[in-house]
Amino acid sequence: ADASLAVYTGVPGLPGSANPNSGKQYRFVKVTGDRKVGLADADDGLVIGVMQNKPQVVGQAATVAIRGVSLVVAGGTVTAGQQVCPKDTDGTAIAWSSGKTVAGTALTGGDAGDLISVLLV
Repeated sequence: ADASLAVYTGVPGLPGSANPNSGKQYRFVKVTGDRKVGLADADDGLVIGVMQNKPQVVGQAATVAIRGVSLVVAGGTVTAGQQVCPKDTDGTAIAWSSGKTVAGTALTGGDAGDLISVLLV
């Protein structure tokens, strides 16, 4: 994981732990270097999958779903059946719009901050 994904979340409830404790889990990612991934954005078209774990430091192993169905954090209102792409630079899912690269199809809907199911492309 690169610096855009490495967020110390710690153990929920312990001093120094982040709140919320989700880090950058369930966000679209792209390759950012040799054996490194980082948050994907809407304009680069390089989405390779969705982050499945929560790397705590730069260089820690990242588990990435590259096909099938994955949970993804919604970055806005998404309805089931809509194609989705990453929002800005935070890797969350928004409804696809012209000129953006499709990253998947929403199987469930939700609003910003909700976890939705996405069939990855």
